[in-house]
Amino acid sequence: MSTAIYSHPDCQRHEMGDWHPESPARLQAIADQLINSHIHDLLEHREAPLAQLSDIERNHSRNAIGIVRDNVPAAGEYYPIDGDTSLNAHSWQAALRAAGAAVAATDAVIDGEIANAFCAIRPPGHHARPGEPMGFCMFNNVAIAAKHALDVRGLKRVAIVDFDVHHGNGTEEALLDEPRALMVSFYQHPFYPYTPPIPDTPNRVNVPVPGGSKGDVVRQLVADKWLPALHAFKPEMIFISAGFDAHREDDIGGMGLVEADYAWLTAQVMAVASQYAQGRIVSCLEGGYNLSALGRSVVAHVKVLAEL
Repeated sequence: MSTAIYSHPDCQRHEMGDWHPESPARLQAIADQLINSHIHDLLEHREAPLAQLSDIERNHSRNAIGIVRDNVPAAGEYYPIDGDTSLNAHSWQAALRAAGAAVAATDAVIDGEIANAFCAIRPPGHHARPGEPMGFCMFNNVAIAAKHALDVRGLKRVAIVDFDVHHGNGTEEALLDEPRALMVSFYQHPFYPYTPPIPDTPNRVNVPVPGGSKGDVVRQLVADKWLPALHAFKPEMIFISAGFDAHREDDIGGMGLVEADYAWLTAQVMAVASQYAQGRIVSCLEGGYNLSALGRSVVAHVKVLAEL
């Protein structure tokens, strides 16, 4: 079976102004690097469908959905949600494509059509809280897909792995009282979104690390914290919030990861998925704002997923 890339042109039509780092150029940089690295033709490329409203409602309140759906501005205008997050005329459609990609990839992996998937989507999702959009994010794509796997597809345990430089506060909140879901992450602290660290539990191992931390620190915490939790939980499917803004070239973050670290992280997740989850992984793009580093890091990530 192949590795699939899910995306859609609608995801590039959403934009928040020329100044904004979460730009359509991010997806173009990924597409260019997949071609330049000669792996584009070795992957299956699938068009992201629109999510159903019921998919979104599994994780978000009517108010959260209405903020996006009911405030789409006219062409050429913007509607500010917060200081970092705005809507344009295409944002609702893009948000449905992003969530739809995650749900469709989940179904395809569970059905055995593909081995695993990477969703090259925007807007990203892991800051989107159940009750409101936040921090570049409209809907929480990974949380929506995880709840689809549990509540629609009948899986008993899923894990979410988040390696974005920022704390996935929206995902943590969405799954806080969900014993069927384990979340493991690292994140730079103190840093946006400035949520205070909370103690580890059997279904939550989110590890704050200081700015300047490099790959050796991350690899050690994965070995010491993530892997024991994942092995104890035995997930039937793994979702990845794949943010690449902990890269040393990314000025938004302040960490020091490189492509080899993302490849190593992916290999650790692959090994757990192979042992407990029939290899089932769906990875969704989160952050990553230095275009060159983003493209190179996604290639490193996807090469491991596709065993290339």
